[in-house]
Amino acid sequence: MATVEPTEPPTVETSCPETPSSFSSSPPLSPKSATTCPQNPTQSPSPSSVLATPLARLWRPTAQRNLRNQWSKLASYRQQWASSSSTARSHATALVNAYLSQKYMPSMELGTLRDIPNIKKKASLKLFKQQVLHRGKLLSSYKHMVSVVTHMVNISRSMKCFLKGASSSPLVHFSGYSEDKNDPGDGGEILVFTFWTISCFEEVAEELVQMFILELNLKRLLVVELLSISCKVPPLNSLPWSDELYPGEFSDLSMCNLYSEETCKPVYPRLNDQKSEMPAARFNQQPDHDVLQVYLTTWLAEVNIDFERVDEIFVEVGDEMHVTIS
Repeated sequence: MATVEPTEPPTVETSCPETPSSFSSSPPLSPKSATTCPQNPTQSPSPSSVLATPLARLWRPTAQRNLRNQWSKLASYRQQWASSSSTARSHATALVNAYLSQKYMPSMELGTLRDIPNIKKKASLKLFKQQVLHRGKLLSSYKHMVSVVTHMVNISRSMKCFLKGASSSPLVHFSGYSEDKNDPGDGGEILVFTFWTISCFEEVAEELVQMFILELNLKRLLVVELLSISCKVPPLNSLPWSDELYPGEFSDLSMCNLYSEETCKPVYPRLNDQKSEMPAARFNQQPDHDVLQVYLTTWLAEVNIDFERVDEIFVEVGDEMHVTIS
């Protein structure tokens, strides 16, 4: 699990008069960060969205604690993704090996074992049971990866800090949920630590999580293909893309915007911002050794995740919050 040792920085009283607008270009926010904050200098925050100075002094340390907690959780789920992805690939590899061994068993030269009665039949049955075992473990690992990404999505949407109750109350409380439509939860876009507003943290969190969402979608395609391989002709367990792989999967995918309510099907994978259409039909034949090797290599490569950029984001955020996120 990720651990963060927070140290409370001095309160920063500088206010930021801009409000978030379109993601326009602006100067770097700090010497150590290339991340830019989406601001529109032509607009000023409405009076109702800006906390009074006494409330701002109370809001800022609470917002700081919340941001540290949320980014610590993101780092933890990043590690859980790596673990689940590695485990899933191990099961995928074992599944592929068992499938190929069973597929080529009839043509194998057994040497001195050829005189053992029903040796090929017994070996094929054993390999089939291994396929069933690793098929279930691969699906379980995929389910955990979906859970990890849905948690990351929820965390990326929990960066704000809202005033709880009336501002005139002698006891001031804050929460992660809005009770007042006039409270945007960003403190009126004041600076939370040194250079960044809440919007800046939300922007880099969205960039980070989007990589894992796209990779999860590609992983689903690989899982569907790997769960469908069989030595039976025709395949007995071929899965259409539109099938739910486990109960509640479509609900989980909806949280990640990976399920289309319009088509009632999961969104087909794409790379970064490129569009991709679902193929009209899948191949009837089972994939050969080379195709399966490509599947496993693609799983390992995690092509949608720029790990250098991921590391950079956590360093940037940690520098801004004066903590080390690991």
